[in-house]
Amino acid sequence: MLHEIYEAETQKEAEKAFDRFIEVFEAKHPKAAECPAKDRALMLAFYDFPAVHWRHIRSTNPIESTFATVRLRTKHTRGCASANPTVSMTFKLLVDAKKGWRKLNGHKLMADVIDIIVKFVDGIRKAA
Repeated sequence: MLHEIYEAETQKEAEKAFDRFIEVFEAKHPKAAECPAKDRALMLAFYDFPAVHWRHIRSTNPIESTFATVRLRTKHTRGCASANPTVSMTFKLLVDAKKGWRKLNGHKLMADVIDIIVKFVDGIRKAA
């Protein structure tokens, strides 16, 4: 049910799906419902960004895949003698990982996202 929030076309629809989720799960699983209820505004914040960016905002895959390489390498080296070699190795791994990164979908909209005058409502640019 929580997945319906992220599939909703508008924030209003997402709010309704969120309310249904809390209503259904709060009685049986109050602590499980408390966590998303507490972070409701954060979970729905992506509606204030261009719709083309939603896919990137809702995913942690780029971060997870980048650090999976670092985690794997540090596990196999079983740590280094001091912090400097570890930092150096991590830096080099991240520089190498950067070569495979691609631009975000809608990267040309980043200036509008940064500009506080331009607003996006339900993923659509609105004039200020």
